[in-house]
Amino acid sequence: MDKIKEYIKKALSELGYEIFEDQIIVERPGEEKFGDYSTSVAMILAKRERINPVELANKLKHKLDEITDKTELIEKIEVAGAFVNFYLKNEYLIKKAEELNYEIEFLKRMSNYGKGKTVVIDYSAPNIAKPFGIGHLRSTDIGQAILNIYKLLGWKTMGDNHLGDWGTQFGKLIVAIKKWGDKPVDKMSIGDLERLYVKFHKESENSPELIEEGREWFAKLEDKDEEARKIWQQCVDLSIKEFNRVYEMLGVKIDFAHGESFYEDMLPTIVKELEEKKVAIESQGALIVEFGDMPPAMVQKTNKTTTYLTRDLATIKYRLENWKPDLIIYEVGADQTLHFKQLFSIAKMMNWVPKTGLVHIAHGLIRWPSGKFSTRKGDTIHLEEVIDRAMKEAERLATGSTVAKDLSPEEKTNMIKAVAIGAIKFNDLAADPKRDIIFDWERVMNLEGNSGPYLQYTYARCLSVLNKTRVREQKNILSVPEIVQAEEVSLLKLLAGWEERILESAERFMPSIIADQLIKTARAFNEFYAKYRIVDNKDEDWRVFLTKSTASGLKLGLKLLGIETVDRM
Repeated sequence: MDKIKEYIKKALSELGYEIFEDQIIVERPGEEKFGDYSTSVAMILAKRERINPVELANKLKHKLDEITDKTELIEKIEVAGAFVNFYLKNEYLIKKAEELNYEIEFLKRMSNYGKGKTVVIDYSAPNIAKPFGIGHLRSTDIGQAILNIYKLLGWKTMGDNHLGDWGTQFGKLIVAIKKWGDKPVDKMSIGDLERLYVKFHKESENSPELIEEGREWFAKLEDKDEEARKIWQQCVDLSIKEFNRVYEMLGVKIDFAHGESFYEDMLPTIVKELEEKKVAIESQGALIVEFGDMPPAMVQKTNKTTTYLTRDLATIKYRLENWKPDLIIYEVGADQTLHFKQLFSIAKMMNWVPKTGLVHIAHGLIRWPSGKFSTRKGDTIHLEEVIDRAMKEAERLATGSTVAKDLSPEEKTNMIKAVAIGAIKFNDLAADPKRDIIFDWERVMNLEGNSGPYLQYTYARCLSVLNKTRVREQKNILSVPEIVQAEEVSLLKLLAGWEERILESAERFMPSIIADQLIKTARAFNEFYAKYRIVDNKDEDWRVFLTKSTASGLKLGLKLLGIETVDRM
């Protein structure tokens, strides 16, 4: 927390110690008995000054007592070994929790963090002529959630779906269509195109000349050959129609869908600029860029066709010239880490981005226990297959639900869809984005435990309580005489921490922080709900306040993750 850091820096200065702000680490301790925040700064300074860290921690504590006396934030400060622990005042916690209940005011204040800044988020990016695979779900979910978070913080957000619609693979696909296609392309399905692509790679194992034929057809495509262009455009149209259908099921709407082909006319200029600035040099008939600490990268092949890297350079230049962003975020798998290191290095060599941040969020892959999915080998899972199974499981659970019997057919269908999609998304977003996910049908289909449906159910439970109480308007709850129940205190602290956790998720590009906060909030509320009566008791006002704040926090967090709430479940 920034305010506590300020107190620490001031206290150390008055004690005669100077320290850089980034060396003042303030963290949430693992156990509540150690306070709301804790710092180990005494250990860092003691090592530098060669003094006893426990003595320094105590000196720091006494100086902090003087500085924070009568502030609205700190209730007490304690020392545990060399750690200094801070306990916040209940009045402050209540004020922070109360902010969740007034959505317009809360959102208005949060929007000041990114005011005047623009961010471009490159995410999803499925490949043309291939069904939307489970492997593209992570980029879609994480990218959309990050965009939602930055939008909440007041940034002008530009979501860009960088479709994989160009490259040598389209030359291979054209060869496959011409050799083995049994009907016109515009009569084919996305599955037909995938099967032809898989057949090409199987056949090329015994007929390597097919690979060269594929390269030749891609060269024709870049040279605007009429037949190549017609087949390619039909594949693109078919694929985009399929992708839009999937996005609609997921509740995802991306601002722009600029595929690699969008930048085609810019490529000669990019190559020329790379040569003029001597960033790219000729090597065995190709153009490459050399780095001191990385392998060289190719920007133009010997047959004068461009590469994925060239097209990504054109993409950066287009975004800088047209959208003028302060930050560009690429939500792309960790297997592309080297590519983005090379891309960002070249952009800096070209002096394109002196004031613009470039960030690659390298998410782990969804894979089999034996390794990566492979479209070439026909070894992958289609996202629609996962959605269909999730819908069937949600419908099975709804069949035995008392609430479902009272819903209209349309309401029941909408609830089942929200629960199924919520289960899939939360399973993905709750995981650390940097780690690989081993694909497991049971895990993906989990509708219980720490899951999206668990959160949706908790939200619906809050609404059920609020519908039963006569308490409606609550404002300026400055203090509660007896907050003595541990479950109430634990829930209150979580409710007060929503703003901080949202900011942390933006700074670290990790929607999983929001997912963690959602689970902790829901779990704390359910423990409180199970133990104490909320309606029709002397503490009804206070407990309804906790319930209402919980509902607001859950609704906000789920919305940031792109998951629908349901009023009854």
